Amino acid sequence: MFAAPLLCGEPDGVPFREGAGRTGGTVRHRGGDPFRPLHDEAVPYVHEMGEAEWERLIHQLRTGDCTPFLGSGACAGVLPTGTVLSRRMARKWGYPYDDDHELPRVAQFAVMRYGDAVYVKKLVCDELGAAEAPDFRDPLEPHRLLSEFPLPVYLTTNYDDFVVRSLRAAGKDPNTAVCPWNEGMDYDERLFGSQEGWNPRPQTPLVYHLHGSLHDPASIVLAEDDYLEFLTSLAVEGIGGGRRMLPTAILAALTRRPLLFVGYSLQDWTFRVLFRGLLRAVPGINRRRHVSVQLAPSLNTTRADVLEVQRQLARYHENWRISIFWGSAEDFCTELRRRMGTTS
Repeated sequence: MFAAPLLCGEPDGVPFREGAGRTGGTVRHRGGDPFRPLHDEAVPYVHEMGEAEWERLIHQLRTGDCTPFLGSGACAGVLPTGTVLSRRMARKWGYPYDDDHELPRVAQFAVMRYGDAVYVKKLVCDELGAAEAPDFRDPLEPHRLLSEFPLPVYLTTNYDDFVVRSLRAAGKDPNTAVCPWNEGMDYDERLFGSQEGWNPRPQTPLVYHLHGSLHDPASIVLAEDDYLEFLTSLAVEGIGGGRRMLPTAILAALTRRPLLFVGYSLQDWTFRVLFRGLLRAVPGINRRRHVSVQLAPSLNTTRADVLEVQRQLARYHENWRISIFWGSAEDFCTELRRRMGTTS
């Protein structure tokens, strides 16, 4: 199984009010009465990363013994969150149901309405492609920070090319490939038949898009049917021992090195389905301990309820060998820089 991941939180698109926390960081409050800082000594906190876990993670990043796994929360403030994008497209497509925050369902509705999945995907790609890239000069920008480490493989479910751009800005020469999750997509024989593909290096890292790329709208995993086909193909390949979807270098990145999840939410259906699919399809994926950066649960309720949900999520994902950092991707980058003693 995978090495246990570290998750970085993904904003859910719901407005938050902000205030100063006890430790000087920003505390986000949702609706009604604000929550007190979650680091209050009066209430036992749900599994914060301890000193040993930080020490392990920093050593793994500095030595290249880590595989970053980036989700949409890594692009917070630059691209719309999944919830915001879903509701925006739902309005455009006249989606009539209450679950307009679920992009796969909204997209499935649009595919049925227009009868052309690629057309729907192009509309979403156009929406996302209009955004500016992050400022890779910002030392707290997640892509920028991760590009500084000597890592050979970067995995992402994002459609954008920000990982590649950040690596180039760091003076590296990355290769990129898209997971061929359906029969209409080609396996990159040229890349994966070369040394750059089967043995990527820190100066020529491999960026692997599991859910497709904006540059090829037909490749993106968007609607419910796409997710089902992705998981089915992954399961079939796992049973048959194939290496089309997960070539040797990608399989090694999943099984031999711990994963650092940045930009996902443990409450996110997409993440849970993806990770469970990988758990079933990739023996050895939980051999190491992973880290995931997570936002605190978004609940319009009491602080005690929030803490209880955090505890439940932490217990649930302990079986996946995931250590959790509660906070945004930027919060995580700030703390990581502080602990490494660097600001740029």
